[in-house]
Amino acid sequence: MQKYIEKARVLMEAMPYIQAFRGKTMIVKFGGSIMESETAMREVLQDVVFMKLIGIRPVLIHGGGPAISAGMKARGIPPRFVSGLRVTDSETMELVEDILAHKINAQIVTLLNDLQGEAVGVSGRDHQMIKVDKLMPEVEGEKMDIGRVGRVRYINTDLLREYLDRGRIPVIAPIGVGDDGLSYNINGDLAAGEIASSLGAWKLVYMTDTPGILREQGDEQTLISTINRDQAEELISKGVISGGMIPKVQSCLAALQFGVNKGHIIDGRIRHSLLLEIFTPKGIGTEILKNS
Repeated sequence: MQKYIEKARVLMEAMPYIQAFRGKTMIVKFGGSIMESETAMREVLQDVVFMKLIGIRPVLIHGGGPAISAGMKARGIPPRFVSGLRVTDSETMELVEDILAHKINAQIVTLLNDLQGEAVGVSGRDHQMIKVDKLMPEVEGEKMDIGRVGRVRYINTDLLREYLDRGRIPVIAPIGVGDDGLSYNINGDLAAGEIASSLGAWKLVYMTDTPGILREQGDEQTLISTINRDQAEELISKGVISGGMIPKVQSCLAALQFGVNKGHIIDGRIRHSLLLEIFTPKGIGTEILKNS
């Protein structure tokens, strides 16, 4: 009997969060090791379907970097990065589109639909949903041409809202289309932030291979549970926030500026980390807030 009482208690504790988030749009970006294990991916998607069943409107954006790098190596193309962005020539872009839009996206949609999630797969190129400008990062004061890499200019939110209103879970591959009609690779973290801003999402959640933002790299005991804009910018300037964490944090900060309520960075390797972060008082990762 006690275990059933405990289950009821957990549900009652979650009730205020369910009431608060019902009808709200939440953006979930995931990649890394989650993408490499169908079991791990299925567990994340179970959480997403649960969110939908209690009235939350989830939107998924996925990555696929390791699979793309593996595909490039198999073709004899060495992966190269500039400022954390993949150098993407036409041959690489063909591979990126095949892996992201046709393989990974289709796999996620199939898993969600097996869980009765009613998902729909979307490439940002479909219906010109994501329009981009060519992105040329600045390195030591000079702009570099890194090929078909895009910066988001416009997102067709009408299409996404139509899917959400019909009870579907959009699953988005981060590929955009330029004015030249060509496909462009988009950093998935930055795409997630732009989509969250455009939809006026309530939350933006990044699922990663780390517990969140750490004051000391590799020391999980130094996890920062809550951080605001000023603190985040200071940690970036000091190099505490570095590498692949920078675009996640910067994307969160930009989304907060344009109406998103909160950002979260959590460890997707932990079972049900998405539910633990959203439906418990303390959460398990780092939440990023607007300045008070």
